[in-house]
Amino acid sequence: MKSYDTKSIRNICLVGHGGSGKTSLAETLLFNSGVINRIGKVTDGNTVSDYLPEEIQRHVSISTSIIPIEHNGVKVNVLDTPGYSDFIGEVISALRVVECGALILCGVGGVEVQAEIIWDLMDERKLPRIAFINKLDRENSSAEKVLEQLKTIFPQARFVQMQIPVGKEANFEKVIDIFQKDIPANYNDDISMLKEALTEAAAEADDDILMKYLEGEALSDEELKTITKKALAQNMIVPVLFGSTEKNIGIKEFIQFIVDYAPAPTPIQEKAALVFKTLADPYLGKMSFFRVYGGVFTSDSVVYNSTREVEEKMGQLFYLRGKTQDNTSSVQAGDIAVVAKMQETKTGDTLCAKDKSINLEAIEFPIPCLPIAVKPKSKGDEDKLSSALSRLVDEDPTISVTKNVETKQTILNGLGELQLDIVCEKLTRKFGVAVETHVPKVPYRETIKKEVQVEGKHKKQTGGHGQYGHVWIRMGPCPDKEFEFTEEIFGGAVPKNFFPAVEKGLREAMAEGFLAGYPMTNIKFTLFDGSYHSVDSSGIAFKLAAILAFKKGAEQAGAVLLEPIVEVEVKVPEAFMGDVIGDLNSKRGRVLGMEPDGKFQVIRAHVPQAEMMRYAVDLKAMTQGRGSFTTKFIGYEEVPARLAETLIPKLKAEQQE
Repeated sequence: MKSYDTKSIRNICLVGHGGSGKTSLAETLLFNSGVINRIGKVTDGNTVSDYLPEEIQRHVSISTSIIPIEHNGVKVNVLDTPGYSDFIGEVISALRVVECGALILCGVGGVEVQAEIIWDLMDERKLPRIAFINKLDRENSSAEKVLEQLKTIFPQARFVQMQIPVGKEANFEKVIDIFQKDIPANYNDDISMLKEALTEAAAEADDDILMKYLEGEALSDEELKTITKKALAQNMIVPVLFGSTEKNIGIKEFIQFIVDYAPAPTPIQEKAALVFKTLADPYLGKMSFFRVYGGVFTSDSVVYNSTREVEEKMGQLFYLRGKTQDNTSSVQAGDIAVVAKMQETKTGDTLCAKDKSINLEAIEFPIPCLPIAVKPKSKGDEDKLSSALSRLVDEDPTISVTKNVETKQTILNGLGELQLDIVCEKLTRKFGVAVETHVPKVPYRETIKKEVQVEGKHKKQTGGHGQYGHVWIRMGPCPDKEFEFTEEIFGGAVPKNFFPAVEKGLREAMAEGFLAGYPMTNIKFTLFDGSYHSVDSSGIAFKLAAILAFKKGAEQAGAVLLEPIVEVEVKVPEAFMGDVIGDLNSKRGRVLGMEPDGKFQVIRAHVPQAEMMRYAVDLKAMTQGRGSFTTKFIGYEEVPARLAETLIPKLKAEQQE
């Protein structure tokens, strides 16, 4: 593939709900451009875009693919993104590096949930966009219905119809572009109306043309094309196109529209590129996908990673079309390419010249909120699992891995069940580590509710030196500290050199817990009396005496189970507030308040962590995928007595497994 200058490059992102036909559109574009001689199908697992084994197996896109198309002297980098919410991170990173989004809609399903979510993402970036209503050959499809839906759901946008679809459903045969020369006579009135609507919506994009329009002069087609291009670049209008990837109708017109009207990249002065995606390839190693914003990047050169403040060697650069590589010696400003085996570089990093360091705007990914515990099926694979998870986290910033020291579990966090399932499949396929998954254990704690005085005596005679340790300990609640140890010994009842042994015994006993094997917390201990034997007393004897005292004291002082509490912020459309608040109440949550945030409401609540393990799944179901949430640990509270009665035996059994 030849190298194109910046003004001859277009970067466009295909976005939309799953099943709207994004991958099929990319496939048909490749066919029309002569790259492939047969159009593959998602259901057959033979498309250029969906080439990962998990995509072929499940018939869904899970990763953004780059599909460069060369058309009339222009290179169009088409980024085909997933349509399922679990992979929204792929959409976010792709939207970051394009000048135009293409919202693909099904002519039957219309504007579905994920389309609305992605529209909001494009709004945040003020990204120019077009709408393409696909599958108009299907039964019950309706271009008019979907167009009205768009206008109703996104009332702030100015949708301008650039084509007229001819025929309906099985009789859908072609599209008539408003600027084509051979318009059938019976469509002249409709075309005139569309041109008038376009003029009204887009004239403000050019002052001279606006004045001409306001003075009542007719605009030429060339002037209309000028304001269409300018208005799209300024995000003033959303052009609407029509077609069918199945019948290859409207697809040539789609790519021509992108070439003619989509904004070209605007290079910056400094040499800079942004790494927007990372892929772990079993043969090539780590592949870094980058978009050049300024300057030229060349193969076998040294660049500066300003994000991590390290120099990196760039090896052979190549363009990628699906999984097919095409080596290149250089990549111009505005273009997108790939380089393998960069050591330190990760998604979101800026590459530049060291003497003119620059940091491009990073990519903000959603925080993963669905946790699962993972462990290798084969003993001895722990290190292998740790290494594999580290590489997968590099590949996907919307997953994270933490080690819970208290529960001794490795926790994998993601955005949804499908994503986590696929991560586990990759662990097996790519890295040879089969894993078991479980709902994570909750890191409970234990404490006591009242103050008691207890005696602990360890006495053992075995012939020769025996063992003797004797303590009296006062123990009670200590809300401000996890552990406090003091002594009030008078007259040497317990020698000072045994104090550390007593403290050590109490700490060890606290770590083992009393009710269900969870660590105890918030207890103050005071050693106030005891006795010793000049020969038989030892540190170990006093440590064991302290443990005996602790066990008696925990029983007498009303030991209780504590559970971690998190502060939850749930962001949902107002229509779902009632359901969400009711659900939080059912999860033993305490709603603290609500406040508006644009078209959303933010609900704050304190909820037991045990109730939040599957909340990402619950919230998605309640809000049709429109809700999001974050959590923050705030402290521990006592488990209600009735719940503790059934929970403690269960937890005790788990701890003993």
